[in-house]
Amino acid sequence: MENISIYIENTSAQVAVPMGTTLKEISENIGGNILAALVDNKLKSLDYKVINPHNVRFIDYGHPDGRRTYIRSLCFVLQKVVHEMFPDKVLAIDYALPSGLYCEIRERKVLEDGRPHVYFVTDAELEAIQARMKEIVAADLPFTKKMMAMDEAAELFEANGQREKARLLKTLGRFHYNVYWLDGLADTFYGPLTTSTGCLTTFDMSGFNDGFCLQYPMDGDPGRVLPMKRQSKLATALKEHSDWCSVMGVKGVGTLNRKVLSGEIVDLINLSEALHERKYADIADQIYARRGSVKIVFIAGPSSSGKTSTSKRLAIQCRILGLNPKVIELDNYFVDREFTPRDEKGEYDFEALGAMDLDFLGKQLNELLEGREVEIPRFDFKEGRRYFIGDMMQLHDKDILIMEGIHALNPAMIPGVDSSKVFRVYASALTSLSIDENNNISTSDNRMLRRMIRDNRTRGVIPEETIMRWQSVRRGENRNIFPFQENADAVFNSAHIFELPVLKYYAEPLLRRISPNSPAYTEASRMLKFLDYIVALSPAEIAAIPPTSILREFIAGQTL
Repeated sequence: MENISIYIENTSAQVAVPMGTTLKEISENIGGNILAALVDNKLKSLDYKVINPHNVRFIDYGHPDGRRTYIRSLCFVLQKVVHEMFPDKVLAIDYALPSGLYCEIRERKVLEDGRPHVYFVTDAELEAIQARMKEIVAADLPFTKKMMAMDEAAELFEANGQREKARLLKTLGRFHYNVYWLDGLADTFYGPLTTSTGCLTTFDMSGFNDGFCLQYPMDGDPGRVLPMKRQSKLATALKEHSDWCSVMGVKGVGTLNRKVLSGEIVDLINLSEALHERKYADIADQIYARRGSVKIVFIAGPSSSGKTSTSKRLAIQCRILGLNPKVIELDNYFVDREFTPRDEKGEYDFEALGAMDLDFLGKQLNELLEGREVEIPRFDFKEGRRYFIGDMMQLHDKDILIMEGIHALNPAMIPGVDSSKVFRVYASALTSLSIDENNNISTSDNRMLRRMIRDNRTRGVIPEETIMRWQSVRRGENRNIFPFQENADAVFNSAHIFELPVLKYYAEPLLRRISPNSPAYTEASRMLKFLDYIVALSPAEIAAIPPTSILREFIAGQTL
């Protein structure tokens, strides 16, 4: 049999293997808990057979795609157990929480308003589910893959109560589809699985709200699960969006695709925009109700959450109520460059709280609250210096100050300012739309697409740069933003139910420009595969998005 030359990046070794050898066989001498592999920068499962020369990098839980492979496989084990224990019900893996994936067990029928009818799992049942999952892990059962005719696969999932999965398959326009199997149960996952269940030893489950949280290993410590954090405000916003999607009849990408294909998307755009307007008005009403004390509104959120548009739209709603919003850029309160803290690499850390002149910020805010006039600073980012040009400000009876920045929810930013005078808003794109019943959509992916489109359009940033910087952006968010989410007085969810078909139209051409030898190619391929399940909007349908929409901040055409 002919041998194939394989370069293994993990060991910097060139090896010759028989044609048809699996990646799992090649990985046996690598060591560690190998979960998948990058073959010429493209993610493959370990059952992949090599028939051509390749560059191969084996990955474990320390790689983002290794973590995704582990979590997908763990979700299939959970799906298998729920199917065994509750054969007349359906598992829904709805959205990501800080501690893991929020799951519900649902009746196959829905409530009159379109929301799912949730089956409340008891503590004893949850313990039984976890115990059975551990049995399946210990049995080291194989995951297998089979190509099925599209109609046959759709019928299979319809019979299993996974109607959204069946709808999605029918909108893809394919003749055949790969279906995964675990001990007689079929399912689909939008990425590879591990070869068997035996490596999925680290997980936990905790009851949460109407369902439970599936906790998987920590990033950086795969032997320990993520600790349980009960962030009720964030969970409420996600649950609210999930229920609203159901009421609108969009339970997943399959029904969203149908609305696009049937020409119903403009109506959905109008409804979603109206929901945003209602939410802005509700937050403004809360601020107005506290007008006797609140004089400062802080807005914080992760990258590409729409903070700028949120501050402008909120200001408009406050003006309708008779308030007079004034805006100060928190970036103007950076310390001079030589006082900027440095990170572990010795580089300037502009996202650290110490990069801001907190004493000066607190002093000016207290002076404004006392009714005194202050001169607002400017900051020259090129020179790294603060300067003044005579921008004077004073707060009168109906004035409120709106400030936006990454540390705005951190109480350590203004320790000397009366907290009763401050109203805090957390803004983020908290999408609860799922691909189907057991494949949720990452809010981080949604935001990265937004940023890629905006930065390429407004700053000329190439897609590779956005992808390569994203992990650093996420680390900054985990340190400076996410720990303080629960400090918000109000949460604004900037996600639109119709936005993925919009983002696909703009992002797909950008992602396709990334060449296979680029270090960003693996992530670009993953995003393209994800977008392949979504039907894009046409330019005429995109034109229906109003100029005040938060999405216009990213795709252009905003008039705020």
